[in-house]
This record gives sequence, C-alpha cells and structure tokens, in this order.
Amino acid sequence: MHRFPRFLLRLVARLPLPLLHRVGSVLGWAVYGMSPTYRRHLRENLAQAGYADARTRHEAIAAAGQMLTELPALWFRAHSSVVALVKEVEGLEAALAAHAQGRPVVFLTPHMGCFEVAAQYAASRMPITVLYRPPKIGWLEPLMQEGRARPNVRLVPADVSGVRAVLAALKRGEAAGFLPDQVPGEGEGEWADFFGRQAYTMTLAARLAERDGVLCFLACAKRLPHGAGYAIVLRPLPEMLPGERATRRVNRGLEALVRECPGQYLWGYNRYKTPKGAKPQ
Repeated sequence: MHRFPRFLLRLVARLPLPLLHRVGSVLGWAVYGMSPTYRRHLRENLAQAGYADARTRHEAIAAAGQMLTELPALWFRAHSSVVALVKEVEGLEAALAAHAQGRPVVFLTPHMGCFEVAAQYAASRMPITVLYRPPKIGWLEPLMQEGRARPNVRLVPADVSGVRAVLAALKRGEAAGFLPDQVPGEGEGEWADFFGRQAYTMTLAARLAERDGVLCFLACAKRLPHGAGYAIVLRPLPEMLPGERATRRVNRGLEALVRECPGQYLWGYNRYKTPKGAKPQ
C-alpha cells in the first residue's frame, strides 16, 4: 500500500539539498499561515524563551519546513552519501575516545536542526541504538523503518522493550540516542523548568546520564546556509548544580544548546502540553 509514497520519496531524494531546503522554506511558511494552533504555539514558545525578534521567528518557520523536505534525501540516499553531507564536526573527540575505551555513550538530540543526520553520522563511527516513537500515520512507519535502517543503527520503540534494548546496548559499551525534549507519556516524566516554564520532561535521559561510566552528550546537526550540508555539534551535559533535579539539569543543557542556534529549534512543537493522565502543574 505504501509503494507509491516510497516511489515518490525516492524520486524526491534525488533532488539537490539546496532545492529541498528552498522548497521546505516555502512549505514552512504555508503551514504557519494555514494553522492558527501551530502559529500560536510557535509564537508563544519563542516569546517564552525571550525571542521576540522577527529574524529568529522567520528562521524557525523556514527550518520547520526544511526538516520535512530534507527527509527523503536522508532516508533514501546511500548511507555514505548522507554522511558526506556533514561538512563540519565539533566536539566528537571525547565521544570517540569513550567508545574506544569501551564506555557507553548517550547522545541527546533535541528537536533542533537535522537530528536525522546526526544519528546516521554517529552510526558511521559506532553502533547506536535509537529510540523512536511510531508515527500516527500508519503507512509512514514502514517507510520510516526502511529509511532509518542503516548499518550500525538499531531502531527500537519508545516503550519498555525499547528502554531494555537501550540499557543492553549501553551495557555492551555501545551508544544510544533519542529526543530528550519529546513530551513523554503519563508516568514517564516529571515537571521541570524549561525556558522559565514548567514542562513535562522525560526522566529516562536524566537517569541514563547519572549511570556510572556513561558519557552523555547533547548533540545537534545545524543546517548550513543555502543547503550546503550540516555541521554537527556535541556538547557535554553540564554538571549538576547544588539542589538541582536531574531533569532540570538536562533541560538546562538543552537551553544552552538551543541558544547557540535558536532559529533551528522546532518552536512550533507543543512542548508545554500536559499528557493524558498526567497531573497538571
């Protein structure tokens, strides 16, 4: 049933990245114009973080569309071709050294820049287990599975079985990666400050970062101007402050990373929603 979408995506994947990003910019503005709810979330979240300027808002609108139109190239081009899109890498040395020593590594990649290419690049250097949440559109999942099934990448669902697989990978001295700013389900998170407002925050990232021997990094792949490729940046998770909760520590690190390139964060994501069954803050 998903043969035609796959065929279409494979055709789109052949288009140059600069063209895909230009089309994505137009798509981003179209969605922004047609969806009052999305538009409200984007503006409110930007204001909450202190970004009232039009330039950051415009960059964020375009970046959200680019995130969608670049997917075919990242899913259906050869793995080597996708890795070659990464033109700059900063902060990778510590992660590679830890892996060489047999230490487990956790990559926390927020909804910022191109997190798809970040995982594929990591897989070119070490085995990585990636948690993912199945899409709400049923026919999209097999395409996602196919596109993300790369050498050294193991996809596991964001449920109990997936968490067990992540723990097993870390025990083997491998890497794991997931989105730490995704709103978790009821019972999987706690309320923690994020840009000055309480956000229901997953506890998994915080717990893994506290495990003995685990080296934890915040990671993102920034889009370079004019579709020139990507620049991957890794930052170590900051040290815990006195009296600070582990989830706030993660959110504080995410805030610092986002502030390095605020125009590429997915501000339209409803980060502050209350999951069904969770006690409102």
